[in-house]
Amino acid sequence: MYAPKGEVTPGMSYTSADPGPPALRLASTGTLTYGLSVGEVLGVSTLNGARLIAGRSGLERVVQRLNVMEVPDILSWVKPNELLLTTGYPLRNTPQSLDNLVADLDERGLAALAIKLGRYLDSLPAEMIAQADRRGFPLILLPNDVGFDDILNQVLTDILNRQAAVLARTEEVHRALVQIVLCGGGLQEVVDEVATLLDVAVVVLDGEQRVLAGAGPDEHVQAMRAFDAGRHAACGRGGCGIIGAHGTGDHLAVPVMAGGFDHGRIVAFSPGGTLRGTDLGILERAATVAALVVTKQQAVAAVESKYRADFLRDILAGRAGDDDRVVAHCDGFGWDLDRPVMVLVAELDGRPRGNGGPVPATGHEPDGKGRGKGDGPEGGTRGRGAEERSAQERLAAAWTSAVRRHDRGAAVASFAHEVVAVVGVDGADPAELTAGPAQAMVKEASSIFAEHLPVRRTFSTGISRTVTSPAALPEAYEQAVKAVRVGRQLNGAGARAHFDQLGVYRLLSLVSDPGELHAFVRETLGDLAADDEPELVDLRRTLQVLLETNLNVAETARRLHFHYNTLRYRIGKLERMLGAFTEDAHLRLNLTLALHVLRMRGI
Repeated sequence: MYAPKGEVTPGMSYTSADPGPPALRLASTGTLTYGLSVGEVLGVSTLNGARLIAGRSGLERVVQRLNVMEVPDILSWVKPNELLLTTGYPLRNTPQSLDNLVADLDERGLAALAIKLGRYLDSLPAEMIAQADRRGFPLILLPNDVGFDDILNQVLTDILNRQAAVLARTEEVHRALVQIVLCGGGLQEVVDEVATLLDVAVVVLDGEQRVLAGAGPDEHVQAMRAFDAGRHAACGRGGCGIIGAHGTGDHLAVPVMAGGFDHGRIVAFSPGGTLRGTDLGILERAATVAALVVTKQQAVAAVESKYRADFLRDILAGRAGDDDRVVAHCDGFGWDLDRPVMVLVAELDGRPRGNGGPVPATGHEPDGKGRGKGDGPEGGTRGRGAEERSAQERLAAAWTSAVRRHDRGAAVASFAHEVVAVVGVDGADPAELTAGPAQAMVKEASSIFAEHLPVRRTFSTGISRTVTSPAALPEAYEQAVKAVRVGRQLNGAGARAHFDQLGVYRLLSLVSDPGELHAFVRETLGDLAADDEPELVDLRRTLQVLLETNLNVAETARRLHFHYNTLRYRIGKLERMLGAFTEDAHLRLNLTLALHVLRMRGI
């Protein structure tokens, strides 16, 4: 006959002097089981005459099942956490096997061996008793007048009664916690209720060890953060090795899981080690309710986030109304736009592919404004892979966290594949803005973004000029978009550029009609504007270096690793194609601008 199993915490048990909670033990399968300690079993009325003859240090072993030894090869039939009862009849003809019986039973996780002497065995070998003492394996001498059925009935009844009481209390607590949520309570109310029930400190931590809610002294909260940070690598006496929940006498921790995602931990802490095994069941129910609260908060936050993003999109598109309406509406979001602000735009630099090569972050051809149809305040979300969506969500979370730490009144929202922040400005010097708060936010966002990503990703950032009214935000947004695109094109992935620092590219980016720019390139460079023929591309590179060195033939030859005469020949060929640019400063300017436009291709 075997008692049913439950789930409780390891390393905690109670002797017969403690009439309280049931003994607890981590089973060999990794699950937690209810039961009685060997000491408690010795305290039941049917065993009043029983005597412990060895293994006193094992009185805290847990009895979950009872079994009767009827065959000599009992090892094939025993299970962990069993109290094995025997008259010695199966062993009467093989007394030599008694010396190793204790070791064999102990290795199989049995709780204790109870034996009747006198009828089939007169005594136990001294080696058997000594081995039981060494291993802490209790050997119990049963009185001759007690029946095995009486022991089975009473012990199993006690186990079932205790288990029923624990389950009833756990269900009652669960109903109380659910009622808190149904009445509009949040994590703090759940934590307060659990702390009151257990009379200990309780905290809910997210996956990054941030305290979401806590009840108890600050020093206890910090201690619980330390427990969870180590993922309970050492759980104290007895060790852990338990999947899904960890605990000792001074602290317990249970994961908060919902929808297959780990949302953090709920931890209970008692510096005096007063936590009981049954408290884990309460904590598990609290974790379930906490998961319900977290998912509800996430759903609400998702709706609010979309609403905020839609309104910021309207602001940046210039259709949110006059300044007074915008400022008043933003106050409800906690945004302060009634001050000098600048716009920051962060974009993922590329999307990894199976061959390791990046593709453009936009994933489509840019429109006349240098953005794709899915971008910015006029765009919507596009179908993207799960990996790209995850990276975009991570980027949004990183920027939100970084900006909030520097400016509580900033507006932050995630669009199709970019994150936009409108932050306050203390000074007016663009260089100071880029090197100061903006740099700090970019650095912090990069650090947060890089955490927990399966592949390395980078993002580029563009910064607008300072504006003093919401009406000017659409223009500032366009500046930031141009800054991020031009900055990436000029400096590569991870670029950070301020609109005022783009130089001539800023002027070129202000041309609203890209067709006009492309026509200018074709008219100025002629055949050199195409990329079809390698020879013409090589000649264009020669022209570019010549202009960069201010027609210094010797320096150009050194950079391009050409012979001086070879370069003179190339210059002649270029002048036949383009005109006498070595003598015409205006032509050189046109050629330089055309090359700059080509460098901006794709922006």
